[in-house]
Amino acid sequence: MLGNGVVGILSESSNKWERRVPLTPSHCARLLHGGKDKTGISRIIVQPSTKRIHHDALYQDVGCEISDDLSDCGLILGIKQPKIEMILPDKAYAFFSHTHKAQKENMPLLDKILAERGSLYDYELIVGEHGARLLAFGKFAGRAGLVDFLHGLGLRYLSLGYSTPFLSLGESYMYSSLAAAKAAVISVGEEIASQGLPAGICPLVFVFTGSGNVSLGAQEVFKLLPHSFVDPNKLPELFKMGKDVSQPARASNRVFQVYGCVVTCQDMVQNKDSTKPFDKADYYAHPEHYNPIFHERIAPYASVIVNCMYWEKRFPRLLSNEQLQELMRKGCPLVGLCDITCDIGGSLECVNQTTSIDSPFFRYDPCNNSYSQDLEGSGLICSSVDILPTEFAKEASQHFGDILSEFVGYLASTIDIKQLPSHLRRACIAHRGVLTSLYEYIPRMLKSDTEEISENPENSQSNKKKYNILVSLSGHLFDKFLINEALDIIEAAGGSFHLVKCQVGQSSKAMSYSELEVGADDKAVLDQIIDSLTSIAKPNENNGFLDNQTNKLSLIIGKVQEMETEKENRTTERKTGVLILGAGRVCQPAAKLLASIGTNSSPQWYKTFLQDDSEELNDVHVIVASLYLKDAEETIEGIPNATAVQLDVQDHVSLFNYISQVEVVISLLPPSCHIIVANACLELKRHLVTASYVDNSVSMLDEKAKDAGITILGEMGLDPGIDHMMAMKMINQAHVRKGKIRSFNSYCGGLPSPAAANNPLAYKFSWNPAGAIRAGRNPATYKSNGKIIHVDGEDLYDSAERLRIPDLPAFALECLPNRNSLVYGDLYGIANEASTIFRGTLRYEGFGEIMGTLARIGLFNTEHHPLLKDGKRPTFRALLLELLKINDDGCLKREEDIAERIFRLGYCKEKLTAVKAAKTIIFLGLNEETEVHVSCQSAFDVSCLRMEERLAYSSTEQDMVLLHHEVEVDFPGDQQHTEKHIATLLEFGKTENGNTITAMALTVGIPAAIGALLILGNKIKTRGVLRPILPEVYVPALDILQAYGFKLIEKTE
Repeated sequence: MLGNGVVGILSESSNKWERRVPLTPSHCARLLHGGKDKTGISRIIVQPSTKRIHHDALYQDVGCEISDDLSDCGLILGIKQPKIEMILPDKAYAFFSHTHKAQKENMPLLDKILAERGSLYDYELIVGEHGARLLAFGKFAGRAGLVDFLHGLGLRYLSLGYSTPFLSLGESYMYSSLAAAKAAVISVGEEIASQGLPAGICPLVFVFTGSGNVSLGAQEVFKLLPHSFVDPNKLPELFKMGKDVSQPARASNRVFQVYGCVVTCQDMVQNKDSTKPFDKADYYAHPEHYNPIFHERIAPYASVIVNCMYWEKRFPRLLSNEQLQELMRKGCPLVGLCDITCDIGGSLECVNQTTSIDSPFFRYDPCNNSYSQDLEGSGLICSSVDILPTEFAKEASQHFGDILSEFVGYLASTIDIKQLPSHLRRACIAHRGVLTSLYEYIPRMLKSDTEEISENPENSQSNKKKYNILVSLSGHLFDKFLINEALDIIEAAGGSFHLVKCQVGQSSKAMSYSELEVGADDKAVLDQIIDSLTSIAKPNENNGFLDNQTNKLSLIIGKVQEMETEKENRTTERKTGVLILGAGRVCQPAAKLLASIGTNSSPQWYKTFLQDDSEELNDVHVIVASLYLKDAEETIEGIPNATAVQLDVQDHVSLFNYISQVEVVISLLPPSCHIIVANACLELKRHLVTASYVDNSVSMLDEKAKDAGITILGEMGLDPGIDHMMAMKMINQAHVRKGKIRSFNSYCGGLPSPAAANNPLAYKFSWNPAGAIRAGRNPATYKSNGKIIHVDGEDLYDSAERLRIPDLPAFALECLPNRNSLVYGDLYGIANEASTIFRGTLRYEGFGEIMGTLARIGLFNTEHHPLLKDGKRPTFRALLLELLKINDDGCLKREEDIAERIFRLGYCKEKLTAVKAAKTIIFLGLNEETEVHVSCQSAFDVSCLRMEERLAYSSTEQDMVLLHHEVEVDFPGDQQHTEKHIATLLEFGKTENGNTITAMALTVGIPAAIGALLILGNKIKTRGVLRPILPEVYVPALDILQAYGFKLIEKTE
């Protein structure tokens, strides 16, 4: 039967609420309609079920058979463990079996499969290239868990005498879809934003533990509310401000939003030796070296604790009952515990029971250590539902099936597991009634006492030998069969072992981790075991050490490597590399941010938004490459973990050499160079980030990038970049609420700060003006009230229109159309609904009329001018007189004369404009008697030279960046209405240690660096050529930008 291409789908029997399916009808349709030759599947038989999220008829409609009899199936799929009596002989099964950790309670199921000569694939063991599980429901647990808890929060606050918007929210399963549940949360958020929360419960702080998928899912729901994230070390300040009645403005502000705080293990414990910083690797190996601090530094300020972090008994608890009791005695605002991990008796000691979907809460009173099933009375409400993802059964099943359907054909059509792809072969626990080699350890570990040791080794039931030691084995235990070799060594020497923990990493790159309590009656025998275990590890003096005080051994076992540094031998940690090409102004903030990532120096926002709590944080080493080595060296001055190199991208050998040393390349080179870099990245399979527009040459690399398994992320700067991200957030949020975009207006500009706008143009350049002047000659197209408007390049400056931003009344601005706005209608998915689509460039008012006048005078003409040919060096004044058609050198010496001449020649329509143009000409020194530089061959060259000299920023002046979106949204339904959504970014240049970093460099360089970090952290999983318009890019990127310190202001009118 194995490999016959016939797939069965079980009727779930573990829980009345389990409505998920491994494959939806649409997945089955694709598999069946594709044909067995292509998909490996010929038939799908579905056991009938009246509670499954997709009804039997839907499966029948796409060609599935409905039958209780699965005897014809070679592969049978489920979600949860089936009943033992449902196991049939000579079949392959795939479900979450929970058998690979050798837990006694799951062994009868494994024994039954072995007895029936069956095969078993465990979804939990199917992992991808980077060791991450492919089939998991973590985010759905987080989403459902928080929606449910917000529902309970409304009920709990009502019992405490507070009416809140949360009261209108239902539980997750009550909504027809995840989108409907999110819309309901958004509605709650709108009520908070407009009517606020009772002051007595504010600041309302949600503390999220961990940063894995469960936490991310919960945060995804939280972010639908008006919110701000707070660093853990800022909680006391927030709490003090929120309770300070003498600050009415601040008090008012806090009432209209909620606060989030993401904490990881370093916020929960500290080294007992106060001179030592937190070290995650050391904490995981020696938790006994650390004291808990969560109850002192985080919990006193939390209203709700959302527990999303994996925990083991060897680690300190997050909160003990005694700590809770003390917190409540001191007036802690904690109102509830949302334990999405559902870890009974685990990190939250008071969570001693699971709850059900239909009864999700119990009440715990720390004062008298009592439990109740109602929400009335003193204490905390607690939720610990162990089957949360099924509340969003439709979306969870779709997500699961999207991934499973990619390889289920292999499982259904393969007879010999040696023919399977490695990631599936490693997930096979048993084949034809025999445990596969990777899992031969299971029965051997069952022979040991698998009950977890107590916190006091002397009281452990397994502590039967005279001498005992805790051995932590981590490394490639199973792919190199080292676990079996380790057990052989222990048993052959006459020792015993007790399994404390086993965590299997099932990819060639993933580490596995096991803890054994090893014992012997003779100290010499125990020493021999340790020596032998060390011999199969990497031989070096630091591989293992005996701690006489704790009597515990920490031993890291890995593949033999030739590198001899202590750090690399002690851990698997290595430096992650990023290559930045180009050492201009934008490079420095990007390099500084990237180089700050490391075990001890990472900013808090990295740990909050990017660090996966299951992995150790690696340092990021930055290589800055420039055509001129001096430029690169100046850029990295004072930046740790950075190296400067000389590189010409036309030198392919050198380019390939440096790209091969890193994981991600950031190209800050001119756009014409990106294709060279992109092709090198494709060949070397390295990711690429740029801040430039994605042109046709790069766009055509999409399929090649997908085939190479790399991401080419373009337009990750300011404009383009942050503008995309802010726009897509607004548009997608509107679409989630069934809104239709009526108009989209976007404005962006790099400007001098008001104090630095001290010249007639009210404009300055932080680099060569040529590019900005040329941009002012580009044609533009946009849509206004359904009409397509074209603006010729020569008319662009004259098309500038006055603009005022109500929230920034001090800025007198104007905007010029920016190229082709219509392409953004397609890019943003609003082309068919928005009657207005406009993107403009911001300048201070008057800029356009002056520049347009200068252009008509001829100061921006790029043709070679006769006065500047053959090395001639006329004066600036001589060139001006020539352009203004004056032969008499004695004329036009005064500003009024120049203005009058400009007006008479018809270069402007208003005399006031002529005066402004004349002031600009004089300010730029274009009427001076000094000679023009010999390098200038056109009036354009002369103007650029003068602007670069006269319109430069001084060392004490600041620039600024202003980005402003206005989106009008029509909402249908019984209460039709229109909303105006506004988002604004205002950022000023900064001076640090006497060095000025421009706002433009920050707002271009920081997003590019964030793009690289998102790729390094595997937060961006999509491959190909991308822009930051995907939620997996813009959602975390915008959060990080705000956490970094960018001022992103959003409001709705």
